[in-house]
Amino acid sequence: MKVMVLVKASKASEAGEMPSTALFEAMGKYNEALVEAGIMLAGEGLHPTSKGKRVRFDGASRTVIDGPFAETKELVAGYWLWNVASMEEAVAWLKRCPNPHDEVSEVEIRQVYEMEDFGEAFTPELRDREARMQERIREQTGG
Repeated sequence: MKVMVLVKASKASEAGEMPSTALFEAMGKYNEALVEAGIMLAGEGLHPTSKGKRVRFDGASRTVIDGPFAETKELVAGYWLWNVASMEEAVAWLKRCPNPHDEVSEVEIRQVYEMEDFGEAFTPELRDREARMQERIREQTGG
């Protein structure tokens, strides 16, 4: 199963403060362990929301909202995409993670939907289209 691991933002990450060299080293070792175990599919940090945009959808209307955004505890500072056998395995790996911030922090794990999770509404034709699109993505990214 695939899971997305969401590193919540902190005041420091939203201020654009870079992690220490020690944290970069610890995270590098942790990421290497994830890669060696065949778990990590992707993972990156995100710029603060002051450099971001949101698009609000209301029917056919679209409104662009400039960052920064309030409620730091609800924002995401980075992510990993992992391939694990179970949620329990994801939790076990996450417990080995260095604290991503120099303060109390939270990291959220969410399961990624697979095609079979959508049931009958995701018709064979839609499944084929999705499979072709995923193949094109792999070709374009070399993955």
